[in-house]
Amino acid sequence: MTPDASPNLAGKRSRIPAKSSARGGSAAARLAPLLPALSRLVTLLAVLVLAGLLPWLSGRDPALSILRARSGEQEATTEALNAIRAQLGLGDGPWTSLFVWADGLLKGDAGVSWVSGAPVLPGMVQATGVSLTLMAAALLVVLPVIGLICAPVLRAGLRGEARRGSGAVPAALTALPEFVLATVLLVVFSVWLRAFPPYGWTSWTHAVLPALALGLPAGGLLGRLFADGLATTFSERWVTTWSVAGFSNARIAGAVIARTLPGLLPQVGMVLIALTGGAVAVEKVFSIPGLGRATLGAASAQDLPTLRMGLLILLVLAIAIGSLSTLAGTWLLRPAIRSGSLPVAQEPETPRGGFVVPALALSLLVVLVLAGLGRDPFTSAYLRLEAPSLALPLGADGTGRDLLARVSHGAATTIGLAFVTTLLAFLIALVAGSFPRLMAGPIEITKATPPVISGLFVAAILGASSSGAMLAVLAVAWAPLAAHVAALSRQSRAQPHVRMAPLLGVGPLRLTLRYVLPAVVGPALRHAMLRLPGIALALAALGFLGLGARPPAPEWGLVLAEGMPYLERAPFAVLVPASALVLLAVFAVSAANLSWRRRVRRR
Repeated sequence: MTPDASPNLAGKRSRIPAKSSARGGSAAARLAPLLPALSRLVTLLAVLVLAGLLPWLSGRDPALSILRARSGEQEATTEALNAIRAQLGLGDGPWTSLFVWADGLLKGDAGVSWVSGAPVLPGMVQATGVSLTLMAAALLVVLPVIGLICAPVLRAGLRGEARRGSGAVPAALTALPEFVLATVLLVVFSVWLRAFPPYGWTSWTHAVLPALALGLPAGGLLGRLFADGLATTFSERWVTTWSVAGFSNARIAGAVIARTLPGLLPQVGMVLIALTGGAVAVEKVFSIPGLGRATLGAASAQDLPTLRMGLLILLVLAIAIGSLSTLAGTWLLRPAIRSGSLPVAQEPETPRGGFVVPALALSLLVVLVLAGLGRDPFTSAYLRLEAPSLALPLGADGTGRDLLARVSHGAATTIGLAFVTTLLAFLIALVAGSFPRLMAGPIEITKATPPVISGLFVAAILGASSSGAMLAVLAVAWAPLAAHVAALSRQSRAQPHVRMAPLLGVGPLRLTLRYVLPAVVGPALRHAMLRLPGIALALAALGFLGLGARPPAPEWGLVLAEGMPYLERAPFAVLVPASALVLLAVFAVSAANLSWRRRVRRR
């Protein structure tokens, strides 16, 4: 063998596994686009099967639940229960019922309601149209709110400052419970001013107050996320380059908005989903025959055909909206991803004195809690709805209990459970968001499930308790965070230095831990903190519905709900717990936005 034969032979040998590896890589690349679709299909089937098995998983006789829903006064005799089982085919078992429903659905027949006996499909289609119309009306409120919140950040960025605000205003908007806001709007504009009709859905005037109740909190959430994203984009080096090169402010602003949109489009999709299936409380307050209200009613009555159809429509909407938002984000980033030129952002700064807002909110919250710790939250020693006085600083509730004591003692339960749930949701989101293709189905479908529906599932299986409510909220709270993590991870992996890392011998695990996660954790954590008050309210709402904390527990949301019937006579019964939730939201969001780096300025 000649001296140069060995290298030639080695080269030939080295090329053989390379070809094999290329074939394996190309096969994996061909299968990768199919993974999200498969994930969505498997998750959709799993949820529908779970919904179909719900009456049997609850441990209760489905025939008894249907009898109670049809007529609460009729005696549950053996003959009556057997007649219902024979009429609805319950004796064949859950799997046969599920297969019969699926076969009918393929033929365009969703069955008839177990409670009313009416065909399911026409009613649910009509309810979907109502919810989509309400969503469109709410978006007319969301867009101006986003603009007002983002305007200061945009102006500061064009002046050369990449900074975030404290987030107090959007946090306060986000913390407004939708059903409380809806009730306040109803009392003020319908009862007092008589400017809009209080109930129904027959003209455009019926959509004004519900749109405000849905749009203001949603606008606060998206406005904070967009403001955060704009501040981060303004810190990227290309903005300085464009400014020095003489580009106009209008062109820079347009480019910054286009650069920010891809990472936030999944959150926009999540809000659109929440404005349809998640609008249960608002639809209930204004008696709107929407999809969320119909599905919740079916779940409460265990009307299985209606529940299945409602969930199916919600899930199809979630998949469609989620897929469109992901495709739109990918399309906007496609040029930068192909060229490997996605810019690297630096963490923007809050302005000087940014600690004032969280410190003030925390101080007020601490004073509120400490002032009532020595008072009894359970005794009814005062007059019903007694007005605030020196002896009773915040007044009494509808049963004569001290509101200050109840809010103070309820802080540990409300804040503690909400914080633990938020932290767990954040950790789950970091893991799930790192596998966006595999988790596409669970993320998109879970985002379509309101906490109330999740709570009904959990309570039906495990029973009502505080831990069950926490599990129910956690089951849906991680999905929006995971969608945000997935979008941020996709952008981080498209940046030049990250794309070059594997060529330098950096493995997948080290690449994720060293390069991707540091770019994701900060924005995702701020997003989680922004959702903390909403999680607290969701936990409280489940308690009020009998799916979590039970009376007379001094839990904030429960105290809030107990004061709702007296809003017009004694506003303080609602304002006190609502103010506590707002203070919690302002502190959580503004504290998460604090940073100790110097402000980024363009010279």
